[in-house]
Amino acid sequence: MGKMAVAAIVSSWVIPIMIMVNCLVPEPYMDEIFHIPQTQQYCKGDFKSWDPMITTPPGLYYLSLAHVASLFPGMWYVQAASSFSDLCSTAVLRSINGVLAVICSVLFYEILTQLRPGLDKRKATLYAVVIALYPVHWFFTFLYYTDVASVTVVLAMYLACLKKHYLFSSMLGALAILIRQTNVIWMLFVACTGAIHMLLASNKKDIQLNDAGLSGRKSIQLTDNRSAPGNSNLKRRKISNAVNITSHSVSVMNTSSLTHSSGLVDELCTIFLRLWHLKWEILLQFSPFLMIFLAFVAFVLWNGSIVLGAKEAHAISPHFAQIMYFGLVTALAMAPSHFSLGQATALCRTFWRMRPMSFCKGLVVLMAGHLAVHFFSIAHPYLLADNRHYTFYLWRKVIKAHWSIKYLLVPLYGYSWLSICSNLGKVQKNIWILIFFCASAAVLVPAPLIEFRYYTIPFFFLVLHSQIEDNRSWFIMGILYMVVNIFTMLMFLLRPFHWDHEPGIQRFIW
Repeated sequence: MGKMAVAAIVSSWVIPIMIMVNCLVPEPYMDEIFHIPQTQQYCKGDFKSWDPMITTPPGLYYLSLAHVASLFPGMWYVQAASSFSDLCSTAVLRSINGVLAVICSVLFYEILTQLRPGLDKRKATLYAVVIALYPVHWFFTFLYYTDVASVTVVLAMYLACLKKHYLFSSMLGALAILIRQTNVIWMLFVACTGAIHMLLASNKKDIQLNDAGLSGRKSIQLTDNRSAPGNSNLKRRKISNAVNITSHSVSVMNTSSLTHSSGLVDELCTIFLRLWHLKWEILLQFSPFLMIFLAFVAFVLWNGSIVLGAKEAHAISPHFAQIMYFGLVTALAMAPSHFSLGQATALCRTFWRMRPMSFCKGLVVLMAGHLAVHFFSIAHPYLLADNRHYTFYLWRKVIKAHWSIKYLLVPLYGYSWLSICSNLGKVQKNIWILIFFCASAAVLVPAPLIEFRYYTIPFFFLVLHSQIEDNRSWFIMGILYMVVNIFTMLMFLLRPFHWDHEPGIQRFIW
């Protein structure tokens, strides 16, 4: 068991399902009608043409050219393609996401073992396979969208940062931004977590040195005490008291340090203090991330928008309800860990034990949730008009079923986020949780359209860091994912329908 086993298992479903999708849906569908012709222009050597409806940079197209180039010699040898452009068919271009999905599953395994060095290989293999089955990510493996490439490069960037290859990580960050602009937020998230890890490791090293110095001084003092002739009991008591006082001081320092702190304020104070002392080291190591971020800001100022095309339909909007939706969707995707009697009981006990502060926090969460859904809940025209997406039906049949539903769902949103933070708090620092929440909000809140595809990267960061130990929970998650995947793929392939106002076959999609 290991990463090769993960790659083999994921390939066992990617290859046959991709063949089936290409047989039943051979023509470009939905956003593929923009991406595939654009890539085919690049295959012909025309790098000046650009479809104004495409919103993302051409990173996926460059990866596709490299993919086609790797296949061309063999295909030319067997006379399956006479020219480079002939090989850029819909099926071949879709196949790059199949390759990237396999690579992505290996990255899941590598990140899990990097975060948890003691994790058993069998468990790491199981966890990586289950994560690879996450329905939204799984579905878009078989279409020519930017999502799988975006996830793969972002996770590769994060893994490189975990291994302290900061320059390589920043280069992958630039590639991630070239695939999708919002990945600049995840690049900053990775850089921040890397810097915090460096500060944390430095702080821990200083504590160990202090402990070693204290032990040395204590040994010298006791040796001197034994060897000095005629020492009085008074001297022994003074030395003993000095050692005890110094030990107590180091103990207090350890307790208040970042590695043992439970308070966000204490963590922030310690981090900023360490950052001041190590500012030049941090700046040197993470300056490539800063340079890429500044280049991105310059591009946005020059472009006048974060998106390339269709700027009116993708204008930045204060969609604060989006972060609430993400909390619920993510908690449902990890349902055994969040919607169980044990988890609900544990949260209630924590609330009761930490009263009245917990009640104040709960009240703030509920008030923020109500304000978000009342004032900052956006119904994008695409959401209201396009009945090919599941979000169309969730919006009409659930949230808009009655005026009160969106308010009645607020406690469920609040519970989801409290449960997420509670589970993360068992294994992660408060500062990490805060940075993760801010990064997720920075990606989701400006997006006016409700798209489950936007939730994929933050979900993966969340599930990789939650450290779910119960194999039963992973097994249930895997079964649920497979059921959803079978349903959505059958609906996509076998339940086509037609629009009266537009020719062509329409299909259900995430």
